[in-house]
Formats: sequence, C-alpha cells, structure tokens
Amino acid sequence: MGKADIGLVGLGTMGAALALNIAEKGHDIAVWNRTPSVTRDFHAGAGALADRIVPTETLEELVAALQPPRAIMLMVPAGAPVDQQIAALRPLLEADDLIIDAGNADFHDTERRARAAAEAGHPYLGIGVSGGEEGARHGPAIMGGGPRPAWDRVAHILTAIAADYQGTPCATWMGEGGAGHFVKTVHNGIEYADMQMIAEAYGAMRDGLGMPPAAIAEVFARWNDGPLQSYLIEISATVSAATDPATGQPMLDVILDRAGQKGTGRWTAIEAQHLAAPVPAIEAAVAARNLSARLAERQVGAGIFGAPQPLAPEALGIDQLEQALIAGKVLCYAQGFGLLAMASEAYGWDLPMAGIARVWRAGCIIRSAMLNDMAAALEDAPARNLIFAPDFSARLQTALPGLRATVATGASAGLPLPALAAGLGWFDTMRSARTTANLIQAQRDFFGAHGFERVDGGGSGQHGPWAGHGMG
Repeated sequence: MGKADIGLVGLGTMGAALALNIAEKGHDIAVWNRTPSVTRDFHAGAGALADRIVPTETLEELVAALQPPRAIMLMVPAGAPVDQQIAALRPLLEADDLIIDAGNADFHDTERRARAAAEAGHPYLGIGVSGGEEGARHGPAIMGGGPRPAWDRVAHILTAIAADYQGTPCATWMGEGGAGHFVKTVHNGIEYADMQMIAEAYGAMRDGLGMPPAAIAEVFARWNDGPLQSYLIEISATVSAATDPATGQPMLDVILDRAGQKGTGRWTAIEAQHLAAPVPAIEAAVAARNLSARLAERQVGAGIFGAPQPLAPEALGIDQLEQALIAGKVLCYAQGFGLLAMASEAYGWDLPMAGIARVWRAGCIIRSAMLNDMAAALEDAPARNLIFAPDFSARLQTALPGLRATVATGASAGLPLPALAAGLGWFDTMRSARTTANLIQAQRDFFGAHGFERVDGGGSGQHGPWAGHGMG
C-alpha cells in the first residue's frame, strides 16, 4: 500500500468506528493512539479492512505514512487534550497540512484554534459528528466548519463516510471557524429537549395512566409509524419493551432515574442566553437532567408533598399525548433553528439553514421524518420562524389542543412536564401581539429610570409620572 489518504489520532469508541468507516469506503487511513497496544489491537481486529489501515506507534510514523498535503483527524476528548495534540503534531507537519478536530468541541475553542491556525498560515477544520458509535461506523451526520478550501480538500472522504438520505450525503460545510461545532452544539440541545419531551410522555403514561412498560412500548411503536417517526421514538419503543436478564423485570423499572450528561445541552442554553435567543424547551430539558441528579432531595420532596395523582382513564388520551409530542417537537426545533439564525448573524457565518435540516435527516440522533419538511420550509424562507411556515403552522393548529390538554392535565395532577410546558409558554408568547413587558418597562423606569418607548411614538428614553420615586 502507498501513502494513506488521511490520518486519525485517537482510537476510542468513536475514533475506531470512524477509522473503519473510512477504510470501508475505500480510503487508506493511518492511525495512531497514545497507547500503542490499542493501535495494534485495533489493526488486528479490523478483519478484511486491515489492508487499508496503517498502524503507527509514533506521531512521526503517522506523519510519514500520509500523502502530502496531509490531513489528520483528531478524535480525542474536548478541551486541553485537543490543544496538546495540536501542539505535538504541528511541528511535524508542513504549512499546508490540515488538522481536523472531529470531537465534541466547544465552538469557542474551535474559533480560537482556527484564528491561531490562520495567523500561522495553517489550514484547520472543526467538524461536528453526530450519530454515536453506530453512526460513526456506518454513516454519521457531519457538520463542517473552517475555511471552505480546507473543507473541499477532504469533502470527498467526509461525504463518502456520512449517512445517506435518498442519495444525498448528510455532510456539508456550515461556515468559517467554529460554525460546524456550533451547529453540532445546537443539534445536541435539540436532542436534550426531544428526549425530555418523550420522557415526559412516558411519565404521563406510567405515573398518570398506570401503564406498564410493555404497553408503553406498543404506544411508542405505533407513534413511530406516524408523524413522530424518528430514531428517538424508535429506540424508546425498544428500551420500553426490554426485559432485565438478571431479574426478569422490565428494564426501565430497574434503571435509576438519574440522567447523565456531557454538557453540550448546557452549552446550547448558555450560548442562547449570550445571544438573547429564547430556547426554553432546551433550557427546561437541561434543568430536568440537573434535577434528576438530586435524587435524595427529590425523595425528601416526595415524602413531604406526595406523589403525582393518578389520572382517570378519560382524563388524558393517548392520541392527545401524541399530538402534544408533535407540537412539542415542532416548537423545540423552531427554537433551535431560531438560535442558529441569531448565531449566524452574530458571528457572520451565513449558516445554510435548509442545509442543516438536510444534514440532520439521517445518521444523527435527532433524525426524524419531520426534518425533510423542515428543510423545504427553510429553503423557501430561511429567515422565517418555522412555526410560521404554512405546513408547520397547520400542524400546530391541529396538535396544540393535545399539548394544552396534556400540560393542563399534568399540572392538575402534579405530573412534571417541564419541557412540554416551556414549549407551550414560548408558543403563547410568540402569538401575543401585546405581551405584559410594558409593565416590566414601567417597573424598570420606576426603580431605575431606565426609560421606555411609548406606543404613540417619541422614541426611547421616555419616563413615567413617577420620576423621583425610584431607588436608583
């Protein structure tokens, strides 16, 4: 075998899966891991693909194994390890050799690294990769960020390994600098909210309607044949139907209700606050995960205040729950795309809104049937909020009664539905021609002389008749 087409550093779960994917798509790849035995074991276990894989035991060997101009993909933990790996690699490379960070990076770090690379005259890409181990092995969604010429150099490899949606690769260039990693961050924020809303529907069935996991699995499976068809609904049916081999109990009944997180949903919420982009469904989902960790406190609360009240069978229908999830999903995605639009303007990225929806149609965790229609709506009017697109406004008109019934019934019974309720609150604010912020402006002017605008004109900086009564 001659020189390899691309290199990869880091043979953890995702790195190993991506390396096999690249080899399987016909590209020779050189690999390196800081523990040489990991590299050797990976190569030995690659089977028929081993002939396309060059195992190396030093970074010098890795660089020597690559065809110039070189491209090396980093699959190492986010943060300091990426900086350390770049510092170790860069002295061994030529000026036009390309480093690609394909990990779950904070886009601010990617922006910083991209600036440093540009100042030194080196190409640098930050790409978001979604789909977990299965996606990495057989076809993830890929969101690229960095100089367009650098993306074009490796696009033939990245599109080849990406998921495919009806003949279209789920990989595209999003914009300069950290654009790709920002899009991946918002993807993960939407993922948090989507998962939380599905969990809330599960809770309504389990705690409100007293349904066992097997019956809930049947509901999820039925929903997956309709408008809610998606990877997350599909796997919710699978895990709800599963049985614990050790006890014979339903698997869900033996799993502790303390959810983990790697922080990307939190990043989404933080960036949304910085940009003044309202994403309450995502924020509620992040808060719900944080609350899940407070197990001891929740147990104290249950002891003092009691558990949610069971619902009468006629109080909430399964069809209403389905409509609640349809509405919640539309509202959640609308918030996510709204955040992307504000970031695109703030950072000068010109994000391809319809292209983002297309990339998410397959391979990634939030892939769903709705995304194709979202891509069409965003193609038609990229700056328009999704809830105002004719297709989705019609869906909301149909589904909102179910969402209202679910949230109202849940609140009356004490069932926690934070993400669904937050989505509904956002929607009701978005359809309010006149909100109550006029009172807030009056309050701010009273205690701080902040001023306000009048409905009859006159510009900002107007004051009320309470001047001199404030607290400073």
